[in-house]
Amino acid sequence: MKLGQLADGRRRLAAYWGATVIQVAAVAFDTKLLKQASKVTLMPLLLSWTQTQDTPPLIQAALLASAAGDLLLETDLQLAGIAAFAAAHACYLAVFLSKPGERSWRVLAAYGALWAALIALLARDLGSQRVPVAAYALLLTATAVASRWHNPRSGFGGALFLISDALIAMRLAGRDFPGRGVLVMSTYATGQYLLVSGARKRERQPEVREQTGIEASES
Repeated sequence: MKLGQLADGRRRLAAYWGATVIQVAAVAFDTKLLKQASKVTLMPLLLSWTQTQDTPPLIQAALLASAAGDLLLETDLQLAGIAAFAAAHACYLAVFLSKPGERSWRVLAAYGALWAALIALLARDLGSQRVPVAAYALLLTATAVASRWHNPRSGFGGALFLISDALIAMRLAGRDFPGRGVLVMSTYATGQYLLVSGARKRERQPEVREQTGIEASES
């Protein structure tokens, strides 16, 4: 990577984390306009960073779908927002399952048990949203599993994304608590970054090995 591209990438990533700090602060102080404005800039800024990082196209598609989901969830189109995030997770799954690492069935069993426990805990209070939330949570859990199989970095991102949306599900079920919104956005923003950067790191490894091999043959 050229120095100019590296510097550009760092600036774009700094802009993303700056917007994240603004978003979390706006949620903490309940500044409605700033909260909405900063939220819808998060995924476009992260997408801008990926354009300097040799990121797989499906990861960029996941961020576009996430950006649409963030926007739709600020309106009355809640189910459309869930559908957009479901599309994002489908993209993540396609990337992580195409080049998985060690497939630990313990990870699968642990996340499966977590999904079942969460739905059992909240289902009664979700009302008409029970089925779509359960289906979306299953897809989100699959992303957490596949990302952990991919590598620990992306796996940590998948876990944080799961925590973020579990906290949203708790609100939908009427189980809110102080500070929940701050936790939702901080885990969401960090989780998305780790998912994306974990996929980027994985994708770049063959290129690094190839370059190393060329250098070794020339020396």
